[in-house]
Amino acid sequence: MLTKILVSFAGLSTIGFGIWHFFVPGIYKWYSYIQSGAEELIAAVRATNVFFSLCLVLFGIADLIFVFAGNRFALLIMLCLSCVLWLVRIIMQLKYPQGSINPALQYGMLAAFIIIFLCFAISLILTICTK
Repeated sequence: MLTKILVSFAGLSTIGFGIWHFFVPGIYKWYSYIQSGAEELIAAVRATNVFFSLCLVLFGIADLIFVFAGNRFALLIMLCLSCVLWLVRIIMQLKYPQGSINPALQYGMLAAFIIIFLCFAISLILTICTK
């Protein structure tokens, strides 16, 4: 039961980050930082962001499906992948912090990433240890 709660929270958070990132380029006017005449670069950044955002949404959905479907092997695979994903995000936030203009934002993001990672990691350990 605890695993379902933790994975549900972390999976929904992952979906939330994915949905949020669909809107980030417009909110923060990403493309205004790219010089005129760089339409190929704008298209590449747009495609990368859409792909990234969609992957987060799909990862979150897959986590939710597998935690409730009862397929232990599939859940273990998804939990491993989600742990790697969020651990890398934590490392990136530590090495190349985003939101550094506002310390509350920078460390708030780091805290959110750590919480999501811990939800997945604890769920992975619980899933491995229970039969």
